[in-house]
Amino acid sequence: MSRIGSDVKVLIVGGAGFVGSNLTRSLVDAGAKEIVVVDNLLSSERENIPDRWSVRFWEGSIAEDGVLGNIKDEYDYVFHLATYHGNQSSIHDPLEDHKNNLFATLKLFNHIRDFKNVKRVVYSSAGCAVAKKTYEAARATCEDDPISLEMDSPYSISKLVGEFYAVYFHKQHGLPVVRARFQNVYGPWEILGAGKWRGTPATVWRNVTPTFIYKALKGQSLPVENEGLSTRDFIYVKDIVDGLLACAETGDSGEVYNLASGTETSIRELAETINGMTGNRVPVQFLPRRDWDTSGKRFGSKEKAKRELNFEAKVNLRDGLSETIEWTRNNLASIERCIQKHAHQMGENL
Repeated sequence: MSRIGSDVKVLIVGGAGFVGSNLTRSLVDAGAKEIVVVDNLLSSERENIPDRWSVRFWEGSIAEDGVLGNIKDEYDYVFHLATYHGNQSSIHDPLEDHKNNLFATLKLFNHIRDFKNVKRVVYSSAGCAVAKKTYEAARATCEDDPISLEMDSPYSISKLVGEFYAVYFHKQHGLPVVRARFQNVYGPWEILGAGKWRGTPATVWRNVTPTFIYKALKGQSLPVENEGLSTRDFIYVKDIVDGLLACAETGDSGEVYNLASGTETSIRELAETINGMTGNRVPVQFLPRRDWDTSGKRFGSKEKAKRELNFEAKVNLRDGLSETIEWTRNNLASIERCIQKHAHQMGENL
């Protein structure tokens, strides 16, 4: 059930994506009066959007003046979840990352800066951009930790500069922006290959959890870089949705909150767990460390969100993986249709 009530009108930028579509479904189930989804389907599919009377879909980028001009001061809440999906896509094409990530954020904030009806604008940021780059023992990254100028990707840069703009528009114009720093989100409706080709295999193999689950179900070897020593904070998508709603309902404007499980899990442990749960007996494939990736071990502190938002992730990793594996197994046909549409760019039978 949504924390922000039923008699609301909500705008979700990027609402056809993995997190956005889960948020849309949650608001539909809560009886939201109207949900407007804006998405250019660059990394998502139209069928992700619930076909319900309360949901309207506008296809296009928030950076396009024609789309932006349709957004009037009539929303109670705005969720800005649109992005140029992923580190590797942004490294391949920094200009596309800038256009679809940072420029879109700036145009949205500038357009709505004087809106009077909006109670909160929730901006999705990236915890990976703030975490210390280390392969030594990690400590939980806190919201007020210092931010380095050394970033691994244009994606991280865009997400952080988006935070700078959020703070600026809050300070200068009173825009009620709350920043939500995501950790590694996983769960149902993350469709491998969704959207358009973006120049690298990361278009398909976009995140570690859905990649591992798909390959394990197909009886394939899981690709594990750098012996699987890297660690991440995996948080189930239903918890992320609950955290976004908590940011909208009780987050302080101008503030930032980690949406984190607070649990550190190694990539090797993730691979072994998924293989065990799916019955995949094919050994993992150990690969060299990705030369661009210096973000070794990290996880997020959950203390501020727990204290100020009364938000705490409820789904443990094994339970979340069980649900995600089952969803993937039941949706293999649609996932494989998305994967196969990129096969000729990949030059292989995926």
